[in-house]
Amino acid sequence: MVLTEVLILVLSFVVLLGLGVPIAWSIGISGLITLLFNVDAIPAFTTIAQQMATGLDSFALLAIPFFVLAGQLINKGGLAQRLIKLAKNLMGSLPGGLAHVNIVAAMLFGAIAGSAVAAATAIGSIIGPRMEKEGYSKEFGAAVNITSSTTGLLIPPSNILIVYSLASGGVSIAALFLAGYLPGILTGLMLMLVAAIWAKKKNFPVGERTSFKETFTSFLDAIPALFLLIIVIGGIIAGIFTATEASAIAVVYTMILGFIYKELKISELPQIFLSSVATTSIVMLLIATSISMSWVMSFEEIPQTVTEVLLGMSDNKFVILIMINLILLFVGVFMDMTPAVLIFTPIFLPIVMELGIDPIHFGIIMILNLSIGLCTPPVGSILFIGVGVANTTITKVIKPLLPLFIAMIVALLLITFFPQISLILPKLFGV
Repeated sequence: MVLTEVLILVLSFVVLLGLGVPIAWSIGISGLITLLFNVDAIPAFTTIAQQMATGLDSFALLAIPFFVLAGQLINKGGLAQRLIKLAKNLMGSLPGGLAHVNIVAAMLFGAIAGSAVAAATAIGSIIGPRMEKEGYSKEFGAAVNITSSTTGLLIPPSNILIVYSLASGGVSIAALFLAGYLPGILTGLMLMLVAAIWAKKKNFPVGERTSFKETFTSFLDAIPALFLLIIVIGGIIAGIFTATEASAIAVVYTMILGFIYKELKISELPQIFLSSVATTSIVMLLIATSISMSWVMSFEEIPQTVTEVLLGMSDNKFVILIMINLILLFVGVFMDMTPAVLIFTPIFLPIVMELGIDPIHFGIIMILNLSIGLCTPPVGSILFIGVGVANTTITKVIKPLLPLFIAMIVALLLITFFPQISLILPKLFGV
């Protein structure tokens, strides 16, 4: 009986996507169709609507629009340019220097804004033309920008870690934020290694070494932006405020900095607010429909069936993790990250917890796994943004993108099999 519901759910979702229905509506409608096979029409429609409404009734989710707005203000207020300048002075003289600048700048930007879309847009539009001007291929620059921008999904503050906390039933956001640092840095280092090898092979130019004075000056200039990390993450870990309160403080802080730098004008605020609302609306609709589908799956006992099947195949936690990784890599190709986290966390989390795997560790595995999917067609949003910013095509970007994919997968395997990478900081800070 459960197999029938699974087939209905999957087939209806795939058909709707194939017909060009937006993914949020595809998720909601496929969940409704599945429910209609066991429940009368009026109760089914009412239940889906109720689940969508109650799913968004969460104080933690309020952090998302604030962090989205903070990312917009960082981009407009001059903070991104200062971070890029610091990264250039630190990394510009290494082999493939501007590629490293892109990666480090994306990591710094992600550590402040927590948005892969914002990082890909801001960093790509600034570094991309400079890379092309200095002799780097446009496609290589786009590939580096696409993959490096996803590091901000692991390095806190990260909206998707907040979503995972919600989907997991309340895993500590502070612990998840701390757990994301080392995996995010490791992923960035793996990308830098591949970028250096590729740049040396293609004989891309090396930038001039900057003086200590210039580097120190750029660091001082970037301190106010970097201080946001201490305010947000330090405040959450110390228990001074929640993640939601921290997100509101981040908005106020970045807005004040933008006015101090004289790069943000009051006349620009309405457009910034409007853009933030549009982005938040899309995310919230995805969350609402994904929560309704997750409820339908729970109602039909699909997670329990999947648990029985996987644990029936093996009781070795590493074998199970490899199978889950493969499934998530496949899912990430066709589904956006937010719905994937909301739908598959309730399915896989009970399995890994039964095997003794820490839910914080699994959350980091899931986020990095699905981050790879953001860089792959046909649904990879960061892929399309990176290609659009670079004014090139997906076909041309695929070749330089492949070795960077491999770097991300190697990082994923290291994080999967060495849980200490994710758990050492939460344990150190006692969260």
